[in-house]
Amino acid sequence: MSRKSENTAFQCENCREQVTPLTNGSFRNHCPYCLYSKHLDIQPGDRASDCYGLMVPMGLDYSYKKGYQIVHECTKCGKVGKNKVATDTLQDDQIINYMKSIV
Repeated sequence: MSRKSENTAFQCENCREQVTPLTNGSFRNHCPYCLYSKHLDIQPGDRASDCYGLMVPMGLDYSYKKGYQIVHECTKCGKVGKNKVATDTLQDDQIINYMKSIV
């Protein structure tokens, strides 16, 4: 699967917002509004999972190499994974709103 075909618009299954593709050279794998993701991968980017459960944002992590990442947990199978925070794009991730909601 090419990066171009991975970077497509979608409707969030959690909050129903319309999500546009990223414009910063990366590709979108979670909603910028509610930060929910969908369990599509076994290994990052492989799209090989058959779970398809919603992944709830559980926290933030920081890595020197990758920057801030959203920690997600699948509501169906319990898998925990991380996704880089989307910045410098038309729909930046609403990290500040998320942080306010967990305090």
